[in-house]
Amino acid sequence: MPKASPKKARPKPPSTEPVVAIEVRGARTHNLRGVDCSIPHGRVTVVTGPSGAGKSSLAFDTVYAEGQRRFVESMSTYARQFLDRMERPPVEVVDNILPAVALEAKNSVRNARSTVGTITETHDVLRLLFTHLGEVQCPQGHGAARAYTVDEIADELIAGVVGQRFVVLATVARPKKQATEALRELIRQGFARRYDDHQGAVERMTPTARWLRAWQPLALALGRYRAEARSRARLTESLEEALRLGGGRLQVVGEDGQRRHYGRGLLCTTCGESFRRPTPPLFSFNSPLGACPGCQGFGRVIGIDPERVIPNPRLSLRQRPIAPWNSPAYEDLYDELLAAARQRRIPLTKAWQDLSDEQRQWVWSGRGPFTNLDAFFRWLERRTYRVHVRVLLARYRAYDLCPDCAGTRLKPEALVVRLAGSRLPDLTALSIENLRRWLDERGWSAAERARGGHLLAELSERVEVLSRVGLEYLTLDRQARTLSGGETQRIHLAAALGSGLTSTLYALDEPTIGLHPRDSERLLGLLRDLAGRGNTVLVVEHDRTLIEGADHLIDLGPEAGEGGGELLFQGPPAAILGCADSLTGRYLARRPANEARRHRERFRRESQDYKGVRRLRIRGARENNLRGFDVDLPLGALVAVTGVSGSGKSTLVENVLYGTYQRSRGVVDVEPGECDGLEGLQVLSDIVLVDQRPLGRSSRSNPVTYTKAYDEIRKVMASEAPAGITAGHFSFNTDKGRCAECLGTGMTEIDMQFMAPVAMACESCEGRRFQPRILEVRFRGLDIAQILELTVTEALALFDDRKALVRRLSSLVAVGLGYLRLGQSTATLSGGEAQRLKLASFLEAPRARAGRGAKGRSPRRLFLFDEPTTGLHMADIDLLYQTLRRLVKQGDGVLVVEHSPDLIARADWLIELGPGGGVHGGELLYSGPPESFLDRVDSPTADELRRFLRWRRRR
Repeated sequence: MPKASPKKARPKPPSTEPVVAIEVRGARTHNLRGVDCSIPHGRVTVVTGPSGAGKSSLAFDTVYAEGQRRFVESMSTYARQFLDRMERPPVEVVDNILPAVALEAKNSVRNARSTVGTITETHDVLRLLFTHLGEVQCPQGHGAARAYTVDEIADELIAGVVGQRFVVLATVARPKKQATEALRELIRQGFARRYDDHQGAVERMTPTARWLRAWQPLALALGRYRAEARSRARLTESLEEALRLGGGRLQVVGEDGQRRHYGRGLLCTTCGESFRRPTPPLFSFNSPLGACPGCQGFGRVIGIDPERVIPNPRLSLRQRPIAPWNSPAYEDLYDELLAAARQRRIPLTKAWQDLSDEQRQWVWSGRGPFTNLDAFFRWLERRTYRVHVRVLLARYRAYDLCPDCAGTRLKPEALVVRLAGSRLPDLTALSIENLRRWLDERGWSAAERARGGHLLAELSERVEVLSRVGLEYLTLDRQARTLSGGETQRIHLAAALGSGLTSTLYALDEPTIGLHPRDSERLLGLLRDLAGRGNTVLVVEHDRTLIEGADHLIDLGPEAGEGGGELLFQGPPAAILGCADSLTGRYLARRPANEARRHRERFRRESQDYKGVRRLRIRGARENNLRGFDVDLPLGALVAVTGVSGSGKSTLVENVLYGTYQRSRGVVDVEPGECDGLEGLQVLSDIVLVDQRPLGRSSRSNPVTYTKAYDEIRKVMASEAPAGITAGHFSFNTDKGRCAECLGTGMTEIDMQFMAPVAMACESCEGRRFQPRILEVRFRGLDIAQILELTVTEALALFDDRKALVRRLSSLVAVGLGYLRLGQSTATLSGGEAQRLKLASFLEAPRARAGRGAKGRSPRRLFLFDEPTTGLHMADIDLLYQTLRRLVKQGDGVLVVEHSPDLIARADWLIELGPGGGVHGGELLYSGPPESFLDRVDSPTADELRRFLRWRRRR
């Protein structure tokens, strides 16, 4: 039996005191088979097992659901009236349950206003700091604005700030009405001298004096003074009078003409510009008091993207490069344009990119007997009451930085406030790591600590926790909707650590998603901190580090779906290695076999020691934090792109490679990553991105509809139906046979007003989705609702003689989704399951034919995967690997962005980015075969892979 690595976390020694635990008895949720288990309080418990074995059913649908149900019981009568309709988890007993919080690995944020700073409330702390400690700086560069008391003004003047002689002026605004009478009243009161700016002298006013200039305030001279302490009393009296007459403002002019402005409110002493006193809403882009009026606080404004309008600049005007005009509705506009271009002698056969700036600008906004592009889009804007016009415009729109706020989202009044020399947007643009360093390097004065001490401590703590959960590469202004599910979950974990809650059950769904193995140790430490505060931590996880470092382990299995749901083991993690029935125990004790090495050797031989391998080259990749490097991607091989979180892997693969490829094909609704170009596309028929984005928003979508297997099922059911019932009656999307109440979803939603809506089984069809007459049709004793409740594996046995249907369902089994139920909504699938379902559709989809090159078959497609091992047990990674090898064997290329050592160790080619995340990443550290990577490279990935494989470096 292999020994655990000395660097891996060890479980804590058991306490001698009895530990109270959550006791679960007879859990039968979904596929659970009467599971009895204990979840110790104040400990980290990991639930593991094959994908689909029932882990989430136990952790979330049983334990967390029961904790949530009991919480609602304590609420108002209005909330409790729905309890009788809420399903209680099918479990006999759950004792010692705690109030529960679920942290799921899903990102449901779609609001562009939400950022990392707002969802972690770090932005709120910063707003308070800027309110209490921020200095308002004059935008003219005159320094900090401030408010003065009379004594402070007198102290500065006596110190000689404007010279040894000066005049105190009261600035009186001109009244809108009866200004002359108001002036004469001032003269009668004894204020008979005024200061003339043009002459630079004080002059006496007569009783018949008039306002010098209608738009300029009257500068009343209240006295001449010397910068002497003995004149302080009289000076103070004049200053008070000047502030009273000037509405809280005054001016002081020295004998050399130097002028200073003072006031009770914030103003610049040099130019006299006044400012609002900062308040927290002033620094919020979600408040009308602080949001930039130009972009309404979004930081971007919508406009027309020239690159989308002309996606292929290599085309000439004669070749029709303007995408929106390449349709029957607008193609006549080319005739006018070409005729006008001939008159202007603009070459019609020269590529658009080779035309001069003046010529291109003429096409966009020039005058002549033609419709320029600006006029065309203005015409469309006036017709947006039509749906198809709005759809057309959306294809060619893009968001640009707001010209008013330069993307900072805030009003100019907020941007003049600085904290230790930095604006609020400057700090939110820093990575968490750099913000932490900025806080450590600031030398706060005693007065600043007195005013903002607790806020400074709060900000430091929040930044520290975000760093500890492995998110130090994120910036606070990063839009929350761009975060992965794993990043979102770790942000919520950071918020939980900062909340100070105790005696709470925290249920986490694979918090290591998107996390480099190097950071798993830190995450485990955080979970232990959370448990050390008196909380109970329940984690569904496949990561080796968390499994081996847990205090308590629950293993379910032995298989997925109907073959799972049994408790195979519970106890300390070290003991599972001796459990013969546990698939987890067996995989913890093994490492990838030599099969991967054989594949690599064959790939090396066929490519003549990698010299003859066909490659796709990315030149000058510099999107986001990428440093402008060139990298070759071997085709017809399994390639893994690795590196720590935030090093630029997804940016390279999804933005630069896939985005640039899509734009080169004329697809305009994508944003290509910045690079110098792609070379080698001619050997590919297509590049396919298989990511973890949701498959659709419709609750009627399910695995068999996505893979088109449901078309075959409907045909089978129609063949068994009486006359008048066709395949269309078994569709969720028509009213022929679906339930009219729930529209074929089987669920209805109840609005809880102050709480999230509650989904209940439809009372009309009892969750069966179809009308009674459709449910009377049976195939081998099962109606359509019962068939949709079958797992994929069970359906294969039922339809074993229907070849077309078996072929489509077999692709689901091939990617490890045999445990899914046919009618399970795709909205309930995890990111990893959604990705594998997409992969299954490609396995079944017809493949484009490819020719053969001189040195063998050229790859037909290049598949791009974003962490395909998400949600997979170590045994399921084997199955995924076989599927990816199947793609490679048939001549396709496979490129995976991956953190899992189980899959990285089996790749034919490794590409390592780093060395760190965010601003510390973006460099190409290595590109080549794994053996050289393990022997030569010093990086976090190489260290983890050597430890995983027990590799001894050969120098």
